[in-house]
Amino acid sequence: MLPKSKLGWAAAYLLALDLVFLALESILGWFKTSYGDNLGSWVSFLTFVVSILLIILAFKWIKTHALWRLRNRLIVTYIFIGVIPSVLLVAMSGISIYLFSGQFANFVVTSEFDSQLRSLQAVNAAVANELAQRLARGDKPLAASLDGLRQTDPSWVQRDLCAWYEQKPLPLCQAKADQPALTLPAFLPAEFHKIVRDHGTLYLRASATLAVGPQRLTVISSEPLSKSLVDKIAANLGEITLYASGIDLTPDQKGSGSNTVVGADSDKNNKGNVDSIYINRGKNGLEVKNNQQELKATFTAGALPASIGMLDREITFGAPVPVVDWATGEEKKAGAVLRVQTRPSVLYTRLFAALGDFAKGIEYILLAVLIVFGIIELLALFAGTWLNRTITGAVAQLYDATKHINRGDFRHRIPVKSTDQLATLANSFNSMTESIESLIEEQKEKQRLQSELAIAQEVQEQLFPQHITQLESLEVYGFCRPARTVSGDYYDFLAMNSDKLILAVGDISGKGISAALLMATIHSAVRAYSLEGIPFLREPMAVGATTASDMMLVSSLPGAETSPGMLLNLLNHQLYESTPREKYATLFLGIYDGTTRKIHFSNGGHLPPILLSQDGSVRRLEDGGMVVGLFDDQRYEEGSAQMRHGDIFLAYSDGVTEPENDFGEFGEERLIEIVHANRDLPLARISEIVTAAVDDWIGANEQPDDITLVLARAR
Repeated sequence: MLPKSKLGWAAAYLLALDLVFLALESILGWFKTSYGDNLGSWVSFLTFVVSILLIILAFKWIKTHALWRLRNRLIVTYIFIGVIPSVLLVAMSGISIYLFSGQFANFVVTSEFDSQLRSLQAVNAAVANELAQRLARGDKPLAASLDGLRQTDPSWVQRDLCAWYEQKPLPLCQAKADQPALTLPAFLPAEFHKIVRDHGTLYLRASATLAVGPQRLTVISSEPLSKSLVDKIAANLGEITLYASGIDLTPDQKGSGSNTVVGADSDKNNKGNVDSIYINRGKNGLEVKNNQQELKATFTAGALPASIGMLDREITFGAPVPVVDWATGEEKKAGAVLRVQTRPSVLYTRLFAALGDFAKGIEYILLAVLIVFGIIELLALFAGTWLNRTITGAVAQLYDATKHINRGDFRHRIPVKSTDQLATLANSFNSMTESIESLIEEQKEKQRLQSELAIAQEVQEQLFPQHITQLESLEVYGFCRPARTVSGDYYDFLAMNSDKLILAVGDISGKGISAALLMATIHSAVRAYSLEGIPFLREPMAVGATTASDMMLVSSLPGAETSPGMLLNLLNHQLYESTPREKYATLFLGIYDGTTRKIHFSNGGHLPPILLSQDGSVRRLEDGGMVVGLFDDQRYEEGSAQMRHGDIFLAYSDGVTEPENDFGEFGEERLIEIVHANRDLPLARISEIVTAAVDDWIGANEQPDDITLVLARAR
């Protein structure tokens, strides 16, 4: 499998180069040339670099593949949060127990030494008191208690005791043949009990000083720190080895191992130097060193007890032993080292030996606590596994649901069986898919409506005048731009003959398809009434149902000539009867007579059209009545206006004058100014200029209403 990244190619290249160098090194090694040694450093360097690159690649692979699943990420999270801290806690507890056990083992040994020193100190005090009494009485300085002690206590066979009075030794001293004679050093304090070095040998030595008159009586007792003494201490403990300087290792103490720092103390008499103790298992066996000299094993006492179980592991610990130089009084806190090898079972027995049967109770309590902790751990493991499955199962369901959504299956729902936050998320997802499904259905319905509106728009565009018949004395132009797909505004030009032209402008209440339908109704009615004449009794009305009042009204006007007021009356009654109460329209109807250059009109609530003369004077065509279709039995007055050469007829809807911005409405005055300023241009161009001005006034906002503009100019 070839690498897929630059880092992978680099690792592969360096690995191949490393293998080539390794092969060359082996081949050159067979011929024993010096070039092979030079390649060894390159092989080591390349191996290190390749190892780092492979570790990085492995981490990226794990992050990309192994940790892609949420379950694996949760497992890793649990490991970092729960397992690793537990392992660290157990490791810390194990290290603490090991250190405590080693310290306790050393404490047992040093306590025995202290016990021996206190025993020597007690004997010194007793002998000193006895000698002081004899010297005070002038008797011979003998100690009967000492003789009795030597006869009854076997430990005093190896011990030596000596006394000085007025810096002179008393005949009490009996030096052993294999030991140097005791001397009285100058540094000796009133009370002294420590381990000392005298003539290269370690001793347990104690002293007691009493004042006998003006003179001082000093009693010193000493016992060699020998193997037989340490054997007694190690009998119920384990193996004890004493390290000091000037003694060679015995063959049975040789071995192999590693360095271990076992202690460090400051030596006040050594100018602040620190005595650091190192235990090393080297070629010559076990070696112990401080920062000044090498310490070697003097003897090994006792034996390591047998293990009673898998957990009963060996405990090896060392501790420095302070040693005082008997000649100078200088104390070295690391003058010797004790190495104790034992087992936890032995330490446990010694630790709880004084408790008796109570120790069994403690064991049962600890066992019960261990069982409880184990049960809690199992419950925690079960709860973690269950929670893991709950979370990953919910995520898997969400992922599966997204695949359904991606395929367009919006009817898929996630089963919800819980009441937690994941269940709320699933419910939200179900609600989202349901909303999306509804939106898609609405979008489909909207597209259907849009297609129907597009058809309605095409139909409505056919309702507006397609070919405008221009009179010899009047040119006309109309324009309508819907705010939506279809418009509720209406305009029309109807040529009655070569000299007469009907101008119609209207605005239907509301917007959208309902307004467009009503606009189509008015368009049909106006054309029917205008072109076919007033209907008679024998015919139904062109649009809407007729009533008895309609028939009476129509029958009373046989052969009546079409007039704007009459048309508005008929349209008002028809719309009132055939449309809802809230539906109405504003409508202006004007009939221009080319022979007289007059326009006869009636205004049904529409914005008054304007006659704009060349001198700038303005006349508003307001004669008429209420809006059409809102109230029944309305009568509409008629008016007329004379048009002279160059006069402009201007009719518009509220979509032209009512758009607003921060400066207010566009307004009728601004419309008149624009038309007057461009009155000599073609009517189509005037319409474009007005529309552009309205668009600039609206700006980025949406067009609020339909824009309709009708222009006529007298020739």
